[in-house]
Amino acid sequence: MLKGISSLLTPDLLKILMEMGHADEIVISDGNFPAASHAQRLVRCDGHGIPELLEAILGLLPLDVYVDSPVALMAVTPGDPVKTPIWEEYRSIVKKHHSVDIQLEEVERFAFYERAKQAYAIVSTGETALYANIILKKGVVVPD
Repeated sequence: MLKGISSLLTPDLLKILMEMGHADEIVISDGNFPAASHAQRLVRCDGHGIPELLEAILGLLPLDVYVDSPVALMAVTPGDPVKTPIWEEYRSIVKKHHSVDIQLEEVERFAFYERAKQAYAIVSTGETALYANIILKKGVVVPD
């Protein structure tokens, strides 16, 4: 155990967050996402929801403010009547951790899968909300 670090962040996940460099991406996937078949590096966080993990991760991980959108969401397939209230939770969490206005990009489902295959890692969660998958692009730590 370490002080000041969420117990949701496993040793494997902390190692991956440390290894990531500027512009590397990490996917936090819902329980339906094909994480094992898409991941270069897979971290299991079964039993946890994405909002609580996102809160813990963004407490440590800076987002890339040099791109239009360092946060990407899996877009709802056209014609699918599914609602995505979890996205508002994501916006609130991102806003809490970043003083600049961060835009959340929507990426078409199959394009999202292809982008996920290129990500540094995928965190597989037990999230049950549909279209809850999110990609974060790591930024730089600015000295005080």
